[in-house]
Amino acid sequence: MTPHGGKKDATVATRPIRVVTYNIHKGLGGVDRRYRLDRIVEVLAHCGGDVVLLQEVDDGVPRSRHERQVDLLAEALEYRHHLYQPNVRLKEGRYGNAILSRFPLEDTSHLELTIPLKKRRRALVAHARVPIDHHQRTLLIINAHLGLAGFERRMQMRRILESRVIRRTRRTTPIVLGGDMNDVWATLGDRLMRPAGFQTASWRIRTFPAAYPLRPLDWIFFRGDLALRHSFATRTRLARQASDHLPLVSDLWIGLDSSPFAGTADARR
Repeated sequence: MTPHGGKKDATVATRPIRVVTYNIHKGLGGVDRRYRLDRIVEVLAHCGGDVVLLQEVDDGVPRSRHERQVDLLAEALEYRHHLYQPNVRLKEGRYGNAILSRFPLEDTSHLELTIPLKKRRRALVAHARVPIDHHQRTLLIINAHLGLAGFERRMQMRRILESRVIRRTRRTTPIVLGGDMNDVWATLGDRLMRPAGFQTASWRIRTFPAAYPLRPLDWIFFRGDLALRHSFATRTRLARQASDHLPLVSDLWIGLDSSPFAGTADARR
């Protein structure tokens, strides 16, 4: 599979970077509850992401045939670079977050987001080296799956924003922060992200439940030398079946001087 019909790992100077965030629900269908990772593969192939943020990715769990899903997805979709972050341990196996990337990933780290008495949560952090013409730009990527309670989500997002990796990153450095934010009432953007200099790439795009989306649980935020082209939720028939979330897609230009499009957000694709 190749992104946007182009060559794998090619220069991105003439097109935006496509970022996808997708809670794959361990490969279990949102309605039929059947385990079929091939549906996730097909949906992601349709999205054509350069950087893909995944949540609820299984590793060695009986419900998903003891498969290490991050490796299978990376191989099937021909992503040369991928990372996995196990967070929740089960009697057999574990599940967590993953990043698939067309660009090399470096300086990986893990941000602890667990609130006492709540489920374990972490954010997966990496720096991508993005080729543009004859040089490279650094893109900071943060993939998070926040908690179910409002106070929990606010505490977790503050931890991310106050983390060393954010504090040591210049305001002009491109940052993409996305994932399953469980932000039912769409409050994180105005309360926390905007004051920290982040823009919302996916304002109130409904992604849950996939079969009939009512809530904007999945979000992509960005900061630095980036500009939004457009965002949308993939609403194909298969995407409505493959997981209980829809994938959220944002196209972002890296380098403001190469951003000829005004940002738009919709849910029609």
